[in-house]
Amino acid sequence: MRKLLKSFKTEINPTEEQKVKIRKTIGTCRFICNFYLAHNKELHENGERFMSSHQFRVWLNNEYMPNHPEYAWIKEAYSKAVTQSVNHGETAFKKFFKHQGGFPKFKKKGKSDVKMYFVKNNPKDCRCERHRINIPSLGWVRVKEKGYIPVTKDGYAIKSGSVSMKAGRFYVSVLAEIPDRKITTNDYREGIGIDLGLKDFAILSNGKTYKNINRSARLQKLEKRLIREQRCLSRKYENLKKGESTQKANIQKQKLKVQKLYHRIDNVRTDYMNKTIAEIVKTKPSYITIEDLNVSGMMKNRHLSKTVASQKFCEFKVKLQAKCKENGIELRVVDRWYPSSKICHCCGAVKKALKLSDRIYRCDCGYVEDRDFNAALNLRDALTYEVA
Repeated sequence: MRKLLKSFKTEINPTEEQKVKIRKTIGTCRFICNFYLAHNKELHENGERFMSSHQFRVWLNNEYMPNHPEYAWIKEAYSKAVTQSVNHGETAFKKFFKHQGGFPKFKKKGKSDVKMYFVKNNPKDCRCERHRINIPSLGWVRVKEKGYIPVTKDGYAIKSGSVSMKAGRFYVSVLAEIPDRKITTNDYREGIGIDLGLKDFAILSNGKTYKNINRSARLQKLEKRLIREQRCLSRKYENLKKGESTQKANIQKQKLKVQKLYHRIDNVRTDYMNKTIAEIVKTKPSYITIEDLNVSGMMKNRHLSKTVASQKFCEFKVKLQAKCKENGIELRVVDRWYPSSKICHCCGAVKKALKLSDRIYRCDCGYVEDRDFNAALNLRDALTYEVA
């Protein structure tokens, strides 16, 4: 049977000893990655050749470390994680040389997303049971969401993964090999057009509407609380600049409070999006049509940028594409210049003078319909599209 690779990410509950190991390894990875970037930058300024990841590790272990015993603590970290951090630095340099990105940025503590990479080296590594997972150099770690990661004895194999930290919480992401399920397409079912918006999150051509979660009382309460905590953190920083008696430990505590609130708000939005996608895919349409939104252009509008960012349109498209591929559903993407909101679904006339404030579409032929629902119908019946 053909195998597929699928990623699973969930929260873990490590012991205090394991937390210390994770922090040490991530800190070492950040240091080595920055050291690699700085060393290549120095070589370039001196007119010497670029040093690859493999060459750097050979130089570090055989030349630099023996002459600098004060950096012996680098050897205490998990070697595969350190190697992967250098590989990421080399990849960043290659993209820079090919003009596919800017100069690699140095990793800053508390701001950069550095992870502890691990890989399966022997049969005892990366084993998974219902409530725990075996991670190299850490041992067995308890998983908070029991049964989410496939159990190893059921024919699933974990190839590699990474441990990360965010807002004081620890997560594991694994790449597992799973059996390929043959999915039969449902050609007899009708397609669905989805119009994404700011007033409502998603309007479907079948009449279903998903509200904007950012307008709910739950999120608005969290946003107000976040504003208060941010104001408190700002005051502590200002007092520190003025030379007043503000302990840095209290600043770190307040900073963690703000991070936890940001993380909680993001989790609420992501959970709502995941449930929306799952509910849409469960209807098993023959195809789903969405519009290629110009999100970067919408973000330039200072009046709408925060609202657009909170809707997470790009993430919605990526996750919907993965879910459609998994369930054998064709995902159609219509060009961003397609006037889905301005076309009359009844007669096909284009109303060029339609304003953003016109929430009801009224055509000269007598057709009257909600603007977003009319756009969803036009997307469903669009004839020019690309299959994602």
